[in-house]
Amino acid sequence: MSSRVSVVLSGVLLLASIGAFGQAVPAQGGAAGECDINALQVCALHVLQDEYKIVTSPLRVSRNDLLWIAPFAAGTGYTMTQDAGIMQNLGYDPTREKHFNTVSNVLGIYAPAAYAGVGFIVGHVNHDDHLRETSLLVTEAGVDSLILNTGLQYAVDRQDPKQGDHTGKFWPHGTKTWSDGTSMPSEHCINVWSFARVVATEYPGWRTKLIVYSMATTVSFSRVIARQHFPSDVIVGSTFGYLIGGLVVHDRGAGLGGFSLESIKTANGKGIQISYNFNH
Repeated sequence: MSSRVSVVLSGVLLLASIGAFGQAVPAQGGAAGECDINALQVCALHVLQDEYKIVTSPLRVSRNDLLWIAPFAAGTGYTMTQDAGIMQNLGYDPTREKHFNTVSNVLGIYAPAAYAGVGFIVGHVNHDDHLRETSLLVTEAGVDSLILNTGLQYAVDRQDPKQGDHTGKFWPHGTKTWSDGTSMPSEHCINVWSFARVVATEYPGWRTKLIVYSMATTVSFSRVIARQHFPSDVIVGSTFGYLIGGLVVHDRGAGLGGFSLESIKTANGKGIQISYNFNH
């Protein structure tokens, strides 16, 4: 139980500050426009900046964050104690598991990737800057999610419902056979929820929100029904994804915390101009 408690506590601190930065606002005409197919170096800088903020976010936890940290920690911790029982009650059905695994792959991985690619092309062809920028934001959030999720999965080293004794042990054999599992957080969930948050914020109509959040919720349930993850893996992944999506849209819409980056042309070719507003 102690390993599970430590996982919850370490994850909660990281989630807290991401949430503080994730109060998203639409990013029309903001810094997101600096990232483009012809300015990939700026896109890379955006990702590096996002990861820096995420990793150092525990240093910015405030007292107000406790209003949601406590419920999240309690809920996740309790769910972890019930994971094995929930999966046992779910039972085994290979056909059902294959079906829901396919559903989660299509909605959780392929659909967001298709939106990013097709949206960028359509936006470029139709001169729809908002669609093009939203596609870039979706891509950025997806890359941020993948980097963070991969690091956490190897750090947490949790077995999935089909491994070991099917109870989701953390570091079951210490460092001898690392990595034994990559169950927490759920990659599909962190990806689709970051996508849903970005799209729902950029296109805040109720129909759009209904579609993307229904899609994300379907993926979350499907990963459990497919026996690919425990419920707590899905909760953590979904929460991280939602907050990362908010962080990306917030940063690109509200600027870079005093810093600004833009691609410029010089006598020696293309370059990047970095400036800082001391009045920020």
